[in-house]
Amino acid sequence: MGINKPSQADKDARVGGDGPHISRLKNLHQPLAGDVPLSQFLDPLTNEGELYEKLPDDAVQCHACAHQCTIKPGKRGICQVRFNLDGKLYVPWGYVSGLQSDPIEKKPFNHVLPGTDTLTFGMFGCDMHCPYCQNWDISQAMRDAGAGRAPEQVAPQVIAQLALRHGAKSITSSYNEPLITSEWAVAIFKEAKAVGLSCNYVSNGNASREVLEYLQPYVSAMKIDLKSMDDQNYRKLGAVLENVLNGIRMAHEMGLWVEVVTLVIPGFNDSDDELRAAAQFIYSVSPDIPWHVTAFHKDYRMRDPDNTDMRTLLRAAEIGYSEGLHYVYAGNMPGRVEAFEHTRCPKCDTVLIKRCGYVVLDYQLTPEGTCPKCHTKIAGLWPKSKDDVRVGTVADLFSRAPRWVR
Repeated sequence: MGINKPSQADKDARVGGDGPHISRLKNLHQPLAGDVPLSQFLDPLTNEGELYEKLPDDAVQCHACAHQCTIKPGKRGICQVRFNLDGKLYVPWGYVSGLQSDPIEKKPFNHVLPGTDTLTFGMFGCDMHCPYCQNWDISQAMRDAGAGRAPEQVAPQVIAQLALRHGAKSITSSYNEPLITSEWAVAIFKEAKAVGLSCNYVSNGNASREVLEYLQPYVSAMKIDLKSMDDQNYRKLGAVLENVLNGIRMAHEMGLWVEVVTLVIPGFNDSDDELRAAAQFIYSVSPDIPWHVTAFHKDYRMRDPDNTDMRTLLRAAEIGYSEGLHYVYAGNMPGRVEAFEHTRCPKCDTVLIKRCGYVVLDYQLTPEGTCPKCHTKIAGLWPKSKDDVRVGTVADLFSRAPRWVR
C-alpha cells in the first residue's frame, strides 16, 4: 500500500489556526466514493509523531503500542496508519471517523462518574485484527476493502466545546484502537482538561510503557480488553498475551483507573479454566479492578460460534466473585443477568448502584465514595455529589442511548 505524501499546505493547516468549522461534521459516516483507497484521504491527515525514535538508514521505531514496529522509509507499521516518510514517523491527525455522546456505562465504565455522558471520538486503524470486531468498518478500514468511510476534519478545541455543549463530563478515545492515535488524543485531551473535562481510553491494552507514560498526565480511566488467557488465541488476533497482561499491570501501577472487559465467546474463551485464569490474573493486580464479562454476538468474520447466552455470562460472573474480585459485572443483557448489573459493597453486600443497561436506577454512595452502611471505601472515580448522577427508571432504557453530535 503506497503512501500519499502530505503537502506543506496540509501540514500548515493542521499545525496552526482554529481548524475546520464544526459544520463540516455533517457528512460524517458517508461511505467512500467508488474504488478510492482510504489511504488517499488519510495519509495527508497526518502530523509528525512524538512516540518514536530515529534509527540508522532513516528507519524509525514506533512506541505507540507493544508491537514496537521498526519501520523503514516508505513503509507502514502493523496498524497501517503510522508510516515512515523520509525518515520521519507520520501519525493520524486532525480528523475523526466517529463522534457521538455516549452513556459512560456503554464504554463500559461502571466506576467512573455513573449516569453521565462522555463525548466519544475515534479515528481509523488497529494494531490487531479480531474477526469479531463490532467496529470493523473503522478498525480494519486500511486492511479490508469493504470497510471505511470518509474522515471528517475537526480541531481539538471544537471537540472539547462540543462535549460541553452536549453536557458531557468527559471525553473518551474509542471505536478504533486509540493507542495508535495517541498524539491526536493528547491534543484533544489538553483542550478537554483546560475546560474541566476528564479523559478516558477504551483500549485493547497492547500497550508499551512509552505510550502509557505519554498518556498518564491526561488520562484518568482506561477500559482494557482481556480477550483470552491463551497466547495462541491472542496471536491469532494479532497480539501477544503477555504484552496485554503487562499493559493492564502498567496502567494500574501508573495510577490510571482500570476496568477490564472480557467478551465471552463460546468455544473460544468460555471454559471454566480460562475464565478462572482471567479472574485470578485481575485479582493479582488488584481485587478492586472491575471485571465486565460481556456477550458475544455473530459479527464481521466470526459467524460460527453461537451467541453467548445468559447462563454463560452468569457462570463467568460467578467465577469472578469466587476468585475474590470485589466487582464483577455481566453486560449486554439488560435486566436479564440478575444482580450482576449492580455495584455492591464488598464488605456488607449493600446495593450501592442499581442499574438496568445504561440506566442508573438508584445511587447510594456517599460524596466521599463510601458505603453509607459500613463506610467501606468503594474503589472508583465518583462524583462529588449525588446531584451529578443522572438517575432514571426502566422506562429510560431505550432513551439512554448514544447520540450523534453536531
